[in-house]
Amino acid sequence: MPLFDLPVDELRRYRPEPTEPADLDAFWTETLADARSHALGLELAPYDGPLRTVEVHDVTFRGFGGHPVRAWYARPAGAREDLPVVVEYIGYGGGRGLPHERLAWASAGYAHLVMDTRGQGSTWGAGGHTADPVGTGPALPGVMTRGIERPHDHYYRRLFTDAVRAVDAARELPGADPERVAVAGISQGGGVTLAVAGLVPGLVAAMPDVPFLCHVRRAVQITGNDPYGELVRYLGIHRGAVDTVLGTFDYLDGMHLGRRATAPAMFSVALMDPVCPPSTVFAAYHHYGTLAPGGRPATEMVEYPFNQHEGGAAHQWLRQAEWLASLL
Repeated sequence: MPLFDLPVDELRRYRPEPTEPADLDAFWTETLADARSHALGLELAPYDGPLRTVEVHDVTFRGFGGHPVRAWYARPAGAREDLPVVVEYIGYGGGRGLPHERLAWASAGYAHLVMDTRGQGSTWGAGGHTADPVGTGPALPGVMTRGIERPHDHYYRRLFTDAVRAVDAARELPGADPERVAVAGISQGGGVTLAVAGLVPGLVAAMPDVPFLCHVRRAVQITGNDPYGELVRYLGIHRGAVDTVLGTFDYLDGMHLGRRATAPAMFSVALMDPVCPPSTVFAAYHHYGTLAPGGRPATEMVEYPFNQHEGGAAHQWLRQAEWLASLL
């Protein structure tokens, strides 16, 4: 895949005008207040498996609508002190999988909470365990168009709320330091990371890696690759729904929600990425934290010039680990 987006020097300056709705803050304040009206219902059960260098628990907490959400919680075996915790969100179509698939953060001395993704987990990986019990109107396969007619009904309102509640859960987990919570994720997980960074105060770091769900209005114009392709195909059938679809995503866009973030952030972008086009990632990066009350937090962008959506993969995790350690 050759370079297809803006020239690199333009990408590094690309900062489009936001199209966020006037009631964005009220929308999310109401949403999260409703979710927190339900008891968190945090439950932990020891994981009975062959792992010896980490201790793992199967976690359940209550997310959007009080629905149960599953997660894995890992800590270095034998650790006695309260540790900084990384809350991780999963890429599109995946679920929390099995505990031995994600041992890096716990092996590096952190507590690590991997949130399952409601209604996903059957496209790649080792599966998910969290249902999405909410129905929607007509939609394509996938989750992009579930509830597309109204932002209150959209799938990502539910998932982002789950993700915020995952941070609430992390702050109550035994052996986790509630004052040192970081959020991270790749692709869809990166988009969720940006949303949570904008919705939750007091995080120590955000690590959105090749993030999805950013500057959606541009994304659907320059890529037909899934998951954005779901919106393209939907609009190809529902020809009069353009304003409705894009208006709904204005409430969910990482470029908009990330403006409110206060945590330092390390982004990554792949300049040949046809799934999350580079200009959409730079748009979110350049707006990140610009509405923070204390001034914009420190940000860093890592570029991978010859990579597609795989981005930096394991190389990026090494950068994240070094960067996070320097913050803490």
